[in-house]
Amino acid sequence: MNEMSGARQFSHVLERLRGAGLRPTRQRLALARLLFEQGDRHLSAEQLHAEAAAAHIQVSLATVYNTLHQFTEAGLLREVVVEPARSYFDTNTSDHHHFYHEGTGRLQDIPGAELNVAELPEPPRGTSVTRVDVIVRVRNSD
Repeated sequence: MNEMSGARQFSHVLERLRGAGLRPTRQRLALARLLFEQGDRHLSAEQLHAEAAAAHIQVSLATVYNTLHQFTEAGLLREVVVEPARSYFDTNTSDHHHFYHEGTGRLQDIPGAELNVAELPEPPRGTSVTRVDVIVRVRNSD
């Protein structure tokens, strides 16, 4: 990557944080670059922490968790909970669903238009449905 395209990507990440109302601290910027400069992806906090360490970014796992939750609250990420103690953070915030590969723990996107939810129950009084998240669990046939 040349210096100009690197600066352009950095500027894009900076604008993204500011647009979400987040102060672009050094750690947020570093983690945002890891998250958003590689296209759509699904990462656990531990995976992002390992990527940060490999990139010589000194950040604690607690800071990674806090940052991921801040990004999720700001609408930059979606949290996908596959099991009670296992979450992934998805950089694709569009309307879509997931295959969860039980053997490997990998998430794979299912475009929203490829899954048809025929009927939803009536939501409780005073509420409305904001989004439907479907996780289809799969495992190898062999």
